[in-house]
Order: sequence, then C-alpha cells, then structure tokens
Amino acid sequence: MAEETDIHVQALTAAQTQMYEGRFDAARETLQPVLDASPDHVDALYMQAVCARYLKRHDEARAALERIKGVSPDFGRAYQEEGHLLRALGEDDRALTAYQRACRFNPALVASWRAQSDLLQAAGRPAEASNAAAQAERIAALPRDLVSVTHLLHEGKLLKAEQLCRAFLQKTPHHVEAMRLLAEIGSRFGVLEDADFLLESAIGFEPDNTQLRLDYIQILRKRQKFAAALEQARQLWETDRDNPVFKSHYAIERMQTGSYDEALTLFEEILVTLPDDPATLTSLGHAQKTLGQHDAAVASYRAAFAAKPDHGDAWYGLANLKTYRFTDEEVASMQALEAGSDLAFQDRVHLSFALAKAFEDHEDVAQAFDFYEKGNTLKRVQTRYTTEQMKAELDAQAEICDAALFARQSGKGCADPDPIFIVGLPRAGSTLLEQILASHSQVDGTLELPNILALSHRLRGRQRLSDKTRYPRVLHELDAGQLEALGRDYIENTRIHRAGAPRFTDKMPNNFRHIGLIKLILPNARIIDARRHPMACCFSGFKQLFAEGQEFTYGLEEIGHYYRNYVALMDHWDRVLPGQILRVNYEDVVSDLDGQVRRILDYCGLPFEQACIDFHATERAVRTASSEQVRQPIFDAGVAQWKKFEPHLDPLKSALGKDILARAGQGTS
Repeated sequence: MAEETDIHVQALTAAQTQMYEGRFDAARETLQPVLDASPDHVDALYMQAVCARYLKRHDEARAALERIKGVSPDFGRAYQEEGHLLRALGEDDRALTAYQRACRFNPALVASWRAQSDLLQAAGRPAEASNAAAQAERIAALPRDLVSVTHLLHEGKLLKAEQLCRAFLQKTPHHVEAMRLLAEIGSRFGVLEDADFLLESAIGFEPDNTQLRLDYIQILRKRQKFAAALEQARQLWETDRDNPVFKSHYAIERMQTGSYDEALTLFEEILVTLPDDPATLTSLGHAQKTLGQHDAAVASYRAAFAAKPDHGDAWYGLANLKTYRFTDEEVASMQALEAGSDLAFQDRVHLSFALAKAFEDHEDVAQAFDFYEKGNTLKRVQTRYTTEQMKAELDAQAEICDAALFARQSGKGCADPDPIFIVGLPRAGSTLLEQILASHSQVDGTLELPNILALSHRLRGRQRLSDKTRYPRVLHELDAGQLEALGRDYIENTRIHRAGAPRFTDKMPNNFRHIGLIKLILPNARIIDARRHPMACCFSGFKQLFAEGQEFTYGLEEIGHYYRNYVALMDHWDRVLPGQILRVNYEDVVSDLDGQVRRILDYCGLPFEQACIDFHATERAVRTASSEQVRQPIFDAGVAQWKKFEPHLDPLKSALGKDILARAGQGTS
C-alpha cells in the first residue's frame, strides 16, 4: 500500500508540473492511473477538473467537481474551481455563490476573494466588493508559510499544519496570526488548554484584534468557562454596540449562561437593523424553542426561510420542534429546493432531515426513510467515526477500570453528593428523566454538560495519538489529593448552570463511557442509565440531526454496533460498581410513571413530590431535541414508532445481534 501511495504522489507531482507547463492533456493522462486505482482521490479529481476546464471539457470538469463535493463536501478549492468553471460559462451569479462557499470552507483562497470582488463590483455592490478585496489583500500580505498552514488546516491535514505552524513560530515567536492558527489547530485536536493560552497571549499583544477575541470566545465556551466567554463577548460588544455581529455573539453567550430573556431582546434589536437576516431569525427561533415559546419559534423559523428560501437550518428548526407538521405547500417548496443542484451542502443535509420528518408525519414511510437515509449518508461523509476505533476505546475502559482500581482508589474524591448524572444513548428518554428530576424543589436541571468529556481529554493529554490508553490508565496513578481536586473542579465549574438547589442533573449521554472517572472523583454522585428498547432508541437516533457530536448515529450499522458496545460497557460497570447505577427503562416510565418516579427519587435520596409526576407543567429552559415533547403529559405514541420502518431496518437488527434483541424482549436490556 505504501508503494502504491508513493506512486500516486509521484504521479500527482508530475501532473502538477505538466499543468504549470500548460500541458493539460498530458496531465490528464498522468492522473488517470491514480483515479483508476482511487476514484475518490480528492487531489487527483481536483487536478482533473482544472485540466478539463482549460481543455473546455466542461461536462468532465463538472462531473469531477460533483464527485469531490460528494466525498469531501468542505473542500474549498473544489468550490473555487466550480466558480472558475461557471464564470467561464458566463454564469456569473452562480459563480459568485461558488466563490462565497469556497471562502467559507477555506478563507485563505485569495483567487476566490478577488473573483468575488470583481463580480460584486460588476453587479453594482461596491461596499461588498471592497470588503472582499480587503480580505484578498490581507491574505496576500501574510507570510507564505501561514497561508500554507491555513490551506492545510482547512483541508483537514492537521499534523502537517501543526508542524509548519510551530516551525514558523520558532522563528517568529510573537506572530499573532500564527498563534491564532496554532490555537485553531489545537482546538480541532481537542487540546483546549493550549488554545486558551495561545489566544489569551495573542490578545495581550493585539487587544483590538476582533478575530482573536471571536476565536477566544469559542474556546472559552468549549472549555465551559461561560462567565469568561460572556465577559469577552461583552467587551467586544462594548466597542460597538450597534455592530450586529458583536451583538449576536453577546446574545449567544447570554443564552449559554441562562439569560434567555436578555438574549431574546438582543436578537430582536438586531432584527430592527437587519429585519430579514435569516441567521438571526433562526437563532431567535432556537431561543424561543428553548423557552417553550412554540408559536413564536414557528413564526421566527418561517420568517427566516421566507427571507432566504434555501436556509436549511430554519426548515430543520421547524422539523426539530417534533410537534410541528409541515403544510403541503411547505413540503413542495422543500422538495423543489432539495432537487436543485446549487443547494449548499449543509442546507441539503438540513432539508433531507426536514423532508424525512414531513413525509413520516404524512405516513409516507418509504419516502421518509429515503430522506433519512440521504441525510445520514451526507453526514457520514463529514465524519471520521469508525466502529472499530470506538469499540477499542470502550474496551479499554472495561479492561483498565477493573475491580482492583475501585478497591484501591474508591472514597478518595470529592464527597459532594450534588450531581445526578443521566447517561446512556441520545433519544433514550434522558430528557424526560431530567424533566422529572428538575421538577423537584431540591434539583436544578442544567444541560448536557461536557465537563466530564473535557476532563477525559485533559487526562489523555497530547499523547492521545501515540498512547491511546493514557486515559483511563492514568486513573491508577492519581493520588487522593488529585482525585479530590478534580471532583471539586467539576462542582465549581458547573455552578454557573445552577440556580441554588442542593442537587443538579448532568445529562450528557456520552458520560457512560466515563463512569469510572466519575465514581473516582465524585464517589457520592448518583448515576442513572436511561435505557430504551434498542430498535426504538437506535432508529430514533438515526432520525435525529445532532448539532454536534454523536457521529455514530449517521448509519444504521454504526448505531447498532454502538448500542451493543454501550450495553457491554454498562454490564462491566454493573460488575465492578455493583448497585451504584440505577437503570431506568423508558418503556417502564411510560407504563408506570408513578412507580418509576418514586423509584428514581428513592435512589437519589429525595422525598416524593407531586411536581415530578406533573413534570410537563414545569417551566424551564430545555435545550435538547425533546424540548417540546417533555412539555406535554407522558404518552406512548413514540414507544413503537420504529415498527412501521421495520422493513428497512435489517442492517440495524444485524448489527445489534440476536442476543441484544432477545434481552430487550425480556425487558432486561
């Protein structure tokens, strides 16, 4: 394989030389063996498209570009080349759209900025033309190494980008743009502490650099430093209170800290200045949905796609209300958009999931499944998830977090009993359990808090590629003081989400992977495993387009294997931590709400309160896909929804396996 790769590299290098010499026919011939061996080779397809354009083989160029966008939808140079092709064909409006998408995926494409400037100027839009020209000049003024770093970064070649950026910083240690780029690389690697330090230092050198501060806000949010992120957003907003970008970021950070009313006010102020801005209208809809303002959210989403019909996020926002049913006219509009060739990739993803929901509501199961499959296939192209890698990670937890670890390390962490963790798979009923608990006077409902996941990344450190089991192996090495400090940090860092009750929920589903860590640093924490029938749970996850993460849901086989591996790890935790995890089956809650509520409260050491039975009457912000459903009395309509899709679900059944399905049939899954 290595030899074949070397041959490919040599062929690509030779073809590139031929293209520089204007020998495009020769370059096409040189590329063909590479494409024969690897039909989806992105670099070879890109070079083929360029050659075909110069040779006026427009259909061939178009086909190569469409193939690139199918296998690598965020490859900026493909959209730039599409812009060149459309411009050559005299389709300037479509070319402008292509160049704009190119810069969205790779902001270092100078040719795309310059082309935008020319096209905007010709279209009588001088202010926008000037902005595009300024971006081109800014990039052209950067050191060539940093332009290369930017290209590598946005084409996913992170190791090469990091090496080149670090080499540049060794020669020019205080170059702010290099520091910003290295921070972005660190963020993509999950090394958030390094990114935080780099951006904080860079802002010290250039406090008025807007992009630095915007990047810093994102990192602080990822690190759960919500108060600090809010302060950075406030400082930016204070420099120009009328700037809609600054105001929008400030509104988003207000939402992160639970100040939804203030966020709504800020979004509404932006809309006074930009009344038809689809992104702001959609953000407003998301905020209204979170607060339970159903009708207002519907109006905001509709206004967003009325202003920009192909704004897929707004269409999916309506679908994600779960309780909204699209009109026949809306379904027809979405179908027409989805059938078009100029729809942006992410808009196509959003519309696929929205159409699937629409056809399911109309009982057209075949059409619904086709669109669920289409949306998931598109998303799967963007992910690097593999079942094998995830299984290895979960197996390492079971192998390393053994009974001996807990015998030696138990009782050493932070003794606070405050947290109630709700773990499992998404769409397993965890939001329902959280709403029940958050209705209790002694419990604050928070969010899907990523603090435990962030801690696992920190313990894994920068060696995670070369030493894949550094975490959880490091749990054997931590002393009592370190375990107590980690637990105390969790309690303090999550306090911003609490409203004063003595207990609080953390319903990040993926925390089931880290129950060993949780019980070592927070030995008195309660852990509830939200379990649902495997077919119902997995298919519900397959139907959901998640904002981020949960890459295992974008394929029936992938989610089936994930569920199977989840059950295996939970069986392990039950063996090494007997009696410390409460399993709650969604179907049992639906059939016996009173009994299950009492069981949950007893486990958590909480007295019974009727409000937990009347959970749907509790007014609170809910930020998950089930936000509308948990504001209604409990119903059993969702228990067996998957069965009407059963003819399409053989790959899921096969991945789950007969043993898992048999356990589900016995009610003991």
